[in-house]
Amino acid sequence: MSRELTTSELEAFPALEWPDIAPRLTPALRGSLERVLETQNGADLSLEESYALADTEGDDLLGLLAAANMLRAELAGNIVTYVVNRNMNFTNICFVGCKFCAFSRGPREADAYFHSLDDMARKAVEAWQLGATEVCIQGGLPRNLPKFYYRDILRAVKDAVPRMHIHAFSPMEIVYGVELTGMPLADYLSMLRDNGLGTLPGTAAEILDDEIRHILSANKLSTAQWIEVIRAAHRCGIRTTSTMMYGHAETPEHWVRQMRLLRDIQSDTGGFTEFVPLGFVHQNTILFHQGLARTGPTLAEHLKVHALARVLLAGSINNLQVSWVKLNRKLSQLCLHAGANDYGGTLMEENISREAGATAGQYTSPEDFQNLILEIGRIPAERNTTYSRINIKLPLDELTAEQALEAEFA
Repeated sequence: MSRELTTSELEAFPALEWPDIAPRLTPALRGSLERVLETQNGADLSLEESYALADTEGDDLLGLLAAANMLRAELAGNIVTYVVNRNMNFTNICFVGCKFCAFSRGPREADAYFHSLDDMARKAVEAWQLGATEVCIQGGLPRNLPKFYYRDILRAVKDAVPRMHIHAFSPMEIVYGVELTGMPLADYLSMLRDNGLGTLPGTAAEILDDEIRHILSANKLSTAQWIEVIRAAHRCGIRTTSTMMYGHAETPEHWVRQMRLLRDIQSDTGGFTEFVPLGFVHQNTILFHQGLARTGPTLAEHLKVHALARVLLAGSINNLQVSWVKLNRKLSQLCLHAGANDYGGTLMEENISREAGATAGQYTSPEDFQNLILEIGRIPAERNTTYSRINIKLPLDELTAEQALEAEFA
């Protein structure tokens, strides 16, 4: 019978190699993992096999982690990437009322804010001067937002810093923009693209199951609307990230269904740049205080979700990001051993997770990322938003011969 692993066993798993743990696995689960390791394609797994992976415990969980790390090495190599960016939340005023959010404010609250277009342009200039290649722009949904305000933010930033990549506006914000303007979705997205939108964050996904979404936020866009926006963006040539929030009211079966859904979309469009698991930060949320959610993910769940994503999305979405703002230093490194290959962005001004109770801070410098990556024996590299440019951030003579060879071909 499987048993729950101790914290020390979970923290020590990076020392395990697949050949060492494989003989200790249950035969069916070992067969599933060996098939994916051979084909490097998670599509080879049935729904039932995927559920079994999501429910692993004990040695089977260690096997999943070891297999995910092996897949990571084969599909993404030993380079760990990051992007130098600035997070810019233009307002914290929001009428949606998501129970998992501690960031939003009413318009009359003392700490409510709404940055002007000049403020956004100034922040973008500051970010560029500090070496950022991307600004990530999202905000609350205030009532009576000017109809074309999202377009105007893009214009303000691009006028100030023409070469800055703008990664902006969740599918929820896109739905709101369509409602404000009355434009068809494809036309609205094309307008944003033509005014400087580079990529779209695939946030507001949370769990793509309407029963759970109703618990999290009865007023948020539906699963079907999220899918519609993402598919439309991809058709318009706007690539997106993909995300999933875990550790609240969902079950492992929800993880599986969401990952398989994302895989199906990627098969049709090829528009996802990466997958980002987002651990629920519970401390300051209504969802937790009303007894509707557990106390965030366990250590086992953090590791399992990252490993499961690497296995199920293998051959489809091969960039897997850790959300460092929701994890501590050690846990983010463990997740890099559990299948992840990207550290996300420096952010400079992270607010949403911090307001919910996260303690990882608002900024991680490129030098901090490099040190975290080197500590686990991997190669640090700065990337652009779409992973089409990757720059190794250490002289080749500081790397091992094997690392230097890999770096030269990155």
